[in-house]
Amino acid sequence: MSFRLKDLFPKTWKRAVAERKRTRPQAALKRIASRGVEIGTLIDVGASDGRWSAEARHYLGAGNYLLVEANEGHREALVAYCAAHPDTQFEIAAATDRTGTIRFDGRDPFGGKAAPDDAAGALEVPAVALDELVADRGLPGPYCLKLDTHGHEVPILDGAADILSKATLVIIETYMFRIASEALLFDEMVALMRERGFGVADFSDPMWRPGDKCLWQVDLYFLPLTHKVFEKPVYF
Repeated sequence: MSFRLKDLFPKTWKRAVAERKRTRPQAALKRIASRGVEIGTLIDVGASDGRWSAEARHYLGAGNYLLVEANEGHREALVAYCAAHPDTQFEIAAATDRTGTIRFDGRDPFGGKAAPDDAAGALEVPAVALDELVADRGLPGPYCLKLDTHGHEVPILDGAADILSKATLVIIETYMFRIASEALLFDEMVALMRERGFGVADFSDPMWRPGDKCLWQVDLYFLPLTHKVFEKPVYF
């Protein structure tokens, strides 16, 4: 006779299911939206085929969307996505701290990285500083900036100083391991963003390394330290 965990420990099972639901991106986006975050333009860096923005628009309600993706292989999907969403535009380029060109390893269509440590297989692609790109396109703030950029976050943030000064939400995929020489660890990212005026208000998408079940990465949701949530340093 076999037994299922949810039958043997129904309360534990329900708590585990509830916890998984709370860590999904939809739940985090819903919680963030409940705080009344105003967004004029959502900037999705590492947009791939637009799937994250497609989910986020149900919760964040930005007036404009700018999808930035370095992998040319996603162009066709982004053209179709923008055709279906007139409030959205895209740029095929790698976001960094300057406009020009940069090496990009796009062999993994959903795991590409600019300025890879191992240049074998990397291609020269257009590079953009987000401040210049947003200014050239006349996209208004306040801004939501989302980074899914596999260790190239610091140069992108350096090229987005004006955007950060007008940002009401920043979402960054953050790692527990130094996945690249320039990548920040979890605690370093939190410290850097705090220096730039943002505190962690939520998280989603924790991933555990399959081999040893060690926490690998998580998406952190940063709000400006001036937000009212940080005025209340108590649990309830």
